[in-house]
Amino acid sequence: MTETSLTRYAWLSLTVAILTILLKLTAYFLTGSVGLLSDALESVVNVVGAALALWMIALAAKPPDEDHAYGHFKAEYFSSGIEGLLIIGAALSIIWESTNRLFHPHPIEAIPVGLLISGIATALNFATGLWLIHVGKEYHSVSLQANGKHLLTDVWTTVGVMVGLGIMQLTGQVWWDALLGLIMALHILWTGYHLVRDAALGLMDTALPEEERKAVCAILDRYNAEGAQYHALRTRQSGVRRFVSVHVLVPGAWTVHQGHQLLERIEAEIRSVLENVTVFTHLESLEDETSWQDQGLDRLY
Repeated sequence: MTETSLTRYAWLSLTVAILTILLKLTAYFLTGSVGLLSDALESVVNVVGAALALWMIALAAKPPDEDHAYGHFKAEYFSSGIEGLLIIGAALSIIWESTNRLFHPHPIEAIPVGLLISGIATALNFATGLWLIHVGKEYHSVSLQANGKHLLTDVWTTVGVMVGLGIMQLTGQVWWDALLGLIMALHILWTGYHLVRDAALGLMDTALPEEERKAVCAILDRYNAEGAQYHALRTRQSGVRRFVSVHVLVPGAWTVHQGHQLLERIEAEIRSVLENVTVFTHLESLEDETSWQDQGLDRLY
């Protein structure tokens, strides 16, 4: 699936986010619950996050150009990182409002109606969040995964608020609303931190997962029997795109044609085991001393 086709999932997320915020704001105005207000505030962030994900996925789908020869795939990491920051901001606002309500309790009204409306919004977010995470993992879209996790964060927040309102309905203790708001805010902070961290790792060209690197090494090792060796293997992931570069050493007596054919086979095999991968190979002579001077990851001279 291409980045362009992934935009339809971002449109789904945006539509659900807008519908959800309307439901939650209705529940807040009916009840006056700080928990539901906090929940609605986070849904505002959901709308912003979904719109940002849509924009970044569309940007990532643009083909390479002279200024971006490796493509625009990293745009998705900006979406994921900014969404993480938005989640953290929402959590801090919830902590502020919940702390204020602990010291200045506010009566809650129409709890059953608020619970019903919040339940509908939660069901929408839960189904959409799980679907976005599934699609994001399947097609390696960090934007969709971040958006899905954001929606699930919203779900757990709403569940906590609903539990708080339920306990209030049974006990008549208003402070439960603020306490559950604080607890959910801490959970939201944790989710936001992970999104920001993962986005930072992606922008820093983190290597492919270990199992994928092992698969590449297994392919390269099979060519030892033909007299070829390799070193300076480098991998990185940029959004949905993977990149692999490696130096392949062959006997100096080989012709250029022989070496080229070998590299073509190696690149084809790597593409057969890794999706959305660009492979760069560099041919070197086993007998040339300079071939062994660039075994490390960073050759400066």
